[in-house]
Amino acid sequence: MTPDDDQPSAIVRPMPESDVELAFEGALRPKTLAEFVGQQKVRAQLQLLLDAARMQNRAPDHILLAGPPGLGKTTLAMIVAEESGRPLRITSGPAIQHAGDLAAVLSSLLPGEILFIDEIHRMARSAEEMLYLAMEDFRIDIMVGKGAGATSIPLDLAPFTLIGATTRSGLLPNPLRDRFGFTAHLEFYETVELEQVLVRAAGLLALDVDAKSTTEIAGRSRGTPRIANRLLRRVRDYSLVHDSDGLAAVRAALELYDVDEFGLDRLDRAVLSAIVSRFDGGPVGLNTLAVSVGEEAETIESVVEPFLVRIGLLTRTPRGRVATKQAWQHLGLTRQSNDLFGDDL
Repeated sequence: MTPDDDQPSAIVRPMPESDVELAFEGALRPKTLAEFVGQQKVRAQLQLLLDAARMQNRAPDHILLAGPPGLGKTTLAMIVAEESGRPLRITSGPAIQHAGDLAAVLSSLLPGEILFIDEIHRMARSAEEMLYLAMEDFRIDIMVGKGAGATSIPLDLAPFTLIGATTRSGLLPNPLRDRFGFTAHLEFYETVELEQVLVRAAGLLALDVDAKSTTEIAGRSRGTPRIANRLLRRVRDYSLVHDSDGLAAVRAALELYDVDEFGLDRLDRAVLSAIVSRFDGGPVGLNTLAVSVGEEAETIESVVEPFLVRIGLLTRTPRGRVATKQAWQHLGLTRQSNDLFGDDL
């Protein structure tokens, strides 16, 4: 829609911002396993599971999707529901803090419905224990009363398929993990796969992105499709505002948003700089490092460190975190000899 000449274009808003964001995310999510890019082995395993369930006219087995954030766990859950032709119910572990919360969700499920619990490792322990019986026998026990007069009333559930997603599968208790019929471990994407993700996203969004620009964005996306799509959106905004395109515009946009050629952002570089400049390359303890950069220790451990360790810029040791020789080089500094590991680190 084109605004009238006498109407300021700044006040023309065809859609609320939240709707635009939802439309953006929805447009990029593949609807079938054939459209899903990457994770070839997981896709083949899921396809076999769904085909077997369809041939036997039964609900798919319970599925656990494990892996770092942004690799497509929620998208795969939606695809499973779409390809199996079953309704999908979505909730999250933090929202289930009591057994009664889970009982309310389970008792309202329709026959054959798929229940997706994101961050399932963050459920309350009492809810996890209720889930054991529900997954195996499609039944839960409701406790009525307190003390010596308390009684257990069994409640039958409609058959359902549970899909759990977790970024920390080690935090799941073994009895719960063992009740999943299939566990998929999602891996980080290669640059070539991220290029395919970006080409598909650019096509859906009617963006003209050349091959060099696609490679540049993919190389800075930390092996994660969610980050690749987010950077594509930022590049799109920069090109629109500055009326420019091509590789130069991509690099200028990513530099503006503090994303360097390795995909490191401001916090990543702050952590590396603190280890190198304040602690002479380490070793330094996690809590000390967190205080030095003004972040929570959990954020450093779960968000920053995995990527830095994966690309070889940081090492975890019993005495603390140590910056590698590559980290010094990336920061443009000369590394001194490290007494703990020597010059080969």
